[in-house]
Amino acid sequence: MIASTLILISLVLLVVSLILVRKGILLSASERLAGRLERFQEARQRTPSRSYLSLLLLRGGIQLSSKTLFFLMLTLTPLILLVIALSDVMFGFLLLIALLVIGRLLISWRYQKRVKRMVTQLPSFLDHIIRSLKSGRTLGDGILLASEQAAEPLKSALGRSRRMIERGSSIEDAFDDFAKLYPKREFQIFALGVRINQRYGGNATEILSNLIILIRDHEKASRQLRAMTGETRISAYVLGGMPLLIAAYIFISNPDFILGLWNDPSGQTLLLIALLLQITGIAILWRLLRSI
Repeated sequence: MIASTLILISLVLLVVSLILVRKGILLSASERLAGRLERFQEARQRTPSRSYLSLLLLRGGIQLSSKTLFFLMLTLTPLILLVIALSDVMFGFLLLIALLVIGRLLISWRYQKRVKRMVTQLPSFLDHIIRSLKSGRTLGDGILLASEQAAEPLKSALGRSRRMIERGSSIEDAFDDFAKLYPKREFQIFALGVRINQRYGGNATEILSNLIILIRDHEKASRQLRAMTGETRISAYVLGGMPLLIAAYIFISNPDFILGLWNDPSGQTLLLIALLLQITGIAILWRLLRSI
């Protein structure tokens, strides 16, 4: 009797231990899966979702499909190869570099112009949000409504954030992404205000009103600074363009002089050094002009 009781108890304990072992295995597997998902999420956050070229085009408001890019590459590559075949490798290489630099400068110029216009449109966008908040809407509803009625190019730029919100992302994450995509102080302050309001609450109307005042004061100071530095900017334009104009005049009036330098190996070196110095000087002047 005692032996059968002990056997029964041992069987019960064995079953219980097997159940506990199974639960432990399932718990360990779920913890490993959660760890993998967490590491995947961290890696996804660290890894940019777009390539550098796609990011530049997105910032500049240039919408090019993969087919269009493929067509451009298919058109430019034979053109460069034809230039190399008709002249030499060095000229084709310089042409390729020039096309890349010109394309990069055009995209950057378009981006700066677009962002500047977006900043000027931001006060009316914020004012629309404030009116929505005063009428009883939430901050998220006010932002979505204001983004739909915003003017271009701010409306198309906010379309990415609006789509993120519609797909389930939080408002703070959507506008953090917007501030990272367009790294301007005004957008970063707006994203910070949205994050603070969503996490800790507070009066969003006061934050947005202060941001409107800040943007308008900054625009006023920028106009005054631009008026005061007009002579400096004209001098920079003259210094940057004069060497190119002189080189063009010499080539038109005496083409044999430039061609003689180009046909000589040491002359090619001098011309390349002069071109690099000219590009460096223009880049420095451009950076100085951007600072004012």
